[in-house]
Amino acid sequence: MTGQAARIAAAWRSARSVVPPGHLDAAGCNVPSDRVLDAVVAHLRLERERGGYAAVPDLTTAKSALAALVGAGPGDVAFLESGTAAMAALLGGWRLAPGSRVGHVRTEYGSTLMLLRHLAAWRGWNLVELPVDGDARLDVEGLRARLTAGLDLVIVSHIGSHRGVVQPAGEIGTLCRAAEVPFVLDVCQSLGHVEVRGAGASAYVGTSRKWLAGPRGVGFLIVPGVTPAMDAAAPTLGGHLWNEPSPGTGGERALPEPLPGAVRYESSEGAIAARVGLGVAVLEYHALGPSAVHARLADRGRMARALLDGAGGWRVAEPLEEPSALVTLRPPPGDTAEKAAARAAAASLLVSVVPTGRAPLDLREPVLRVSPPPGTPDETLHVRPASSPPDAS
Repeated sequence: MTGQAARIAAAWRSARSVVPPGHLDAAGCNVPSDRVLDAVVAHLRLERERGGYAAVPDLTTAKSALAALVGAGPGDVAFLESGTAAMAALLGGWRLAPGSRVGHVRTEYGSTLMLLRHLAAWRGWNLVELPVDGDARLDVEGLRARLTAGLDLVIVSHIGSHRGVVQPAGEIGTLCRAAEVPFVLDVCQSLGHVEVRGAGASAYVGTSRKWLAGPRGVGFLIVPGVTPAMDAAAPTLGGHLWNEPSPGTGGERALPEPLPGAVRYESSEGAIAARVGLGVAVLEYHALGPSAVHARLADRGRMARALLDGAGGWRVAEPLEEPSALVTLRPPPGDTAEKAAARAAAASLLVSVVPTGRAPLDLREPVLRVSPPPGTPDETLHVRPASSPPDAS
């Protein structure tokens, strides 16, 4: 272990007085630090002492820290309740004309595919599946051809929930900008995990509880360039102005006017204490050093793949050298991800089963997901969560 890797591992562990035994589920729900927990509890106490509305915090610092991870500003950030809610707010209010062509990859997250199909049916959008290679990585030249043929929006998950392949976000962003096509990047599994700056997306959709190690119940949008065609699916008083019309001007048809920036998407009612906690988590992440964290996580992923691929007949789904810590395993005949997760739990390892609904166009059977956080020691990875059943060992 290098000095930098040792520093990251030690700092991550020392920030947490409690970590579930054998925690290998950062891609599901990571472990918040003691400071994050304290910030959430302190704000809940403040709400009780002062009243919820009197205790509303200034979240500018939190938004600035989050926005800096993609090269944006605090006014570009909106807090919502989850990544799914953020995607729904963004796409549900996007004024794309009937017949618009929306490109996506087959690895897209299940709830986003549901949303896209609903919007396609309701608004007459045409969904275009973008070409990928054998690892389900987007084919950049294929995207170029689709853009030339005509696309109106491109949506890509930077890293899928079910497969630890890192999509070429920078190249996608470059092509989309050249074609003047908006590009939405889902960073739920990538922000805090791999480099996101340089993607140049029109909007980023993310969540707190995974690689940023914030609390549950917080999602966010980062929208560096809101255009007139972009508004929230459901306007709120906190993000819009109600323009009182003059008598006799048909005021009943007046539309609310969105406020500048991403606040038009923000839900004013939510788990405010959790948003405070996310701000603390992001500042801690900056203090660790994003590049150092990325390198540490890539190392954890490579080690896990090298140890697990082939063990008990299980095979890793992504390339062994993929620079991510999201590791997925396909079962051999006669075994299942559910059985392997139960064996892992018996060995005090916390891993995930990813059902087919998370990626219905790409998954044919559930996979086992191992996603070590930065503080994971080598000895935890050497305990094989997907080992063969006792009668086949």
